[in-house]
Amino acid sequence: MSGDARDFNNIETRTVRLFFFLQGKAPREIHAILTETLGEHAPLCATVKNRMAQFKRGDFSTCDAPRPGRHKTVTTPEIIDQIHELILEDFRISAKSIAEQLGISRERVGSIIHEDLDMRKLSAKWVPKYLNADKKRQRFPVVRATFRLFSARSK
Repeated sequence: MSGDARDFNNIETRTVRLFFFLQGKAPREIHAILTETLGEHAPLCATVKNRMAQFKRGDFSTCDAPRPGRHKTVTTPEIIDQIHELILEDFRISAKSIAEQLGISRERVGSIIHEDLDMRKLSAKWVPKYLNADKKRQRFPVVRATFRLFSARSK
């Protein structure tokens, strides 16, 4: 375990709670020990009590249970590039149309356009906020070619 409280993650905390539970300590004692050790990063007393109840039921898992819901695997560089290409082909394309063409949610398309591509809708056209994403995409092939040129010369 790490000495820095910020590095003390949930799995380590749960393992420590399990250790103290197996020693027969009460939830309040465990909470006091964790508060003394971790300070403001310690779990709440209610969290310790809930975990102790879980241990008493026989569930000694120290990992998070899988949560329902879909993973955010839609935001990949390939999808971002596809959305960018669609916008470059037609600046008046709607987020709904992009979502239908790529088979992803309209909310995810909007998030990619606003957060990853730094674009916004202006007079029914998608325009870059600061030209960041466009400039990066234009410069990347040049940088890659320059890197290859210098790496070939150094060999």
